[in-house]
Amino acid sequence: MSRFKQDVYLAAGLRTPFGRGGGALAHYDALTLSVPVVQAMAKQIANQRPDLLLWGTVIPNLGWSNLAREIWLDAKLDPTVPAYSVVLACSTSMTAAFAAAGMIGPDVDVALVGGAETMSRGPIGLTAAAQDHLRSLFAKNPAEALAALSQLKPTDFVLPVKGFANRITGMTMGEHMEITAKDWNITREAQDEWAYHTHKRAAAGWESGFFSDLVIQLPELAKDANVRGDTTLEKLASLQPVFDKKSGKGTLTAGNSTPITDGAAGLWVASTQGLKRLDSSIPTAKLLDYEVAAVDWKADGLLMAPPFAIPRLLDRHGLKYEDIALWEIHEAFTSQVLANIAALENPSWIAERVGIKRDFGRFPRERVNPNGGSVAIGHPFGATGARDLSQAIKELAVMPKGSKAIVSVCADGGHGTVALLENS
Repeated sequence: MSRFKQDVYLAAGLRTPFGRGGGALAHYDALTLSVPVVQAMAKQIANQRPDLLLWGTVIPNLGWSNLAREIWLDAKLDPTVPAYSVVLACSTSMTAAFAAAGMIGPDVDVALVGGAETMSRGPIGLTAAAQDHLRSLFAKNPAEALAALSQLKPTDFVLPVKGFANRITGMTMGEHMEITAKDWNITREAQDEWAYHTHKRAAAGWESGFFSDLVIQLPELAKDANVRGDTTLEKLASLQPVFDKKSGKGTLTAGNSTPITDGAAGLWVASTQGLKRLDSSIPTAKLLDYEVAAVDWKADGLLMAPPFAIPRLLDRHGLKYEDIALWEIHEAFTSQVLANIAALENPSWIAERVGIKRDFGRFPRERVNPNGGSVAIGHPFGATGARDLSQAIKELAVMPKGSKAIVSVCADGGHGTVALLENS
């Protein structure tokens, strides 16, 4: 059963290597980092022309208003292709895929979607009052306005916010997740163990060549810079908490949290006819359904929407956890993955909070992120959804026909997006 009037497919896209914050890719911005990905993907389609481009980034930049269109034109591709931008925090490029899926029809057979982030180059922004003051000075006396720039106070700045903090709460996602980890009794040891395995799996994926046809090489970087295949549980245990340093009970460290990352990633969305326009070697999967959830973060936690979305999605299709052969879960923090899974393993919580009175069975943790997740690979906000989906599509493609996958991304603001895929 599909939610769409016609079959909709996702085809694995390409991405840049994900660079360490302040590292090899730090001189790019979201636009310039996206251009080589779009150019490379355009070579995968007949006439280098999809019917639509949807692209997004999360950290704002006053240098453009419609990032997608700017990327397409800078890539020097057919200017008659419509392009527009989307944003939903860490779910940005997954949301772009859902939006494109809804537009598949008579005029759109193939859409190119994706996103990018250069977290190394967060913008500097001023409060409205500071802007008004400087603007009035520039209009009257530019020299005085320039002098006023040197007199700006810390309170005049609205960006950068510490660690990309939530505007309403003033807290970073890591600070929120410390609260959730305590609420769900997620131990430091469990977080470090998950981080250890995700690094090992990502390193093994690179060594086996799994990523070779998913990642383009850039002059500055050929492979993901954040993966630490040589990490140990002892090394991870030696790291100090970074989000709760005062209580003595902090458990989130640089080792079990996603690093500051720069990167761009794309994905194809197509009809059955549209697939014929793409390179036949690209792995594909049918998009059966999706769910977009939002929760009250005060009651449930900022990154706890996926365990609301997943039971709803499975229940619509009469599926249990064991029916899902592959789980690709975005790792904002290992504590977030573990808290999400803990909720999914609790039928009473699902009945009370989600309103579905059903036991979905044992959750298969061994089926999660077989080639590593965001804690190892990195998390450039706008790119993560497309990276997760492309990785899952390739993993699912070697499984028996009819095998299903869940791809889940939590997002700032109490959001979560989840896709149900099938190898068909």
